[in-house]
Amino acid sequence: MMTLYSGITCPFSQRCRFVLYEKGMDFEIKDVDIFNKPEDLAVMNPYNQVPVLVERDLILYESNIINEYIDERFPHPQLMPGDPVMRGRGRLVLHRMEKELFSLVQILENSETSNKDQVKAREAIGNGLTLLAPSFSKNKYILGDEFSMIDVALSPLLWRLDYYDIKLGKTAAPLLKYAERIFQREAFIEALTPAEKAMRR
Repeated sequence: MMTLYSGITCPFSQRCRFVLYEKGMDFEIKDVDIFNKPEDLAVMNPYNQVPVLVERDLILYESNIINEYIDERFPHPQLMPGDPVMRGRGRLVLHRMEKELFSLVQILENSETSNKDQVKAREAIGNGLTLLAPSFSKNKYILGDEFSMIDVALSPLLWRLDYYDIKLGKTAAPLLKYAERIFQREAFIEALTPAEKAMRR
């Protein structure tokens, strides 16, 4: 059985929980208090961070790597596109999201970041998401009509917009409608921790 070491408010852990519930398989989630990490976490992950996935002799860290492994190991429902061209495009979108959005999420998640840097990060995330918004006037999901791993990756940020105090203008309306579609998925709801549910009231 797979065991996921997961931070109860960690957006990267939320991605992995979401995928596990989408797959509807047997797994165990071990909640980790990121302010009081267990000693064995640093043994499993040299960066001493969550999420970490353990399956027998295999230990994986980094949410996108974990999720691709789960997707290949349990191919139904398939979350990475089957077509190699679309899969390549999907990976590129994931890469851009990590560099342009989630690197800034890490600034917001770091309590030691200066207020000035937090304001800059919020603004840059808001601008990045607003640029994405028009594509959702035509597309149901990021890669078209099919829900995919790329939607999984973005969803924790969209869930935390109020929590991070990120303001979006009217032009972002298609993105917010898209976000609500994701939030209504059964697996998304099941994967939320009580602390994450409290982020949106």
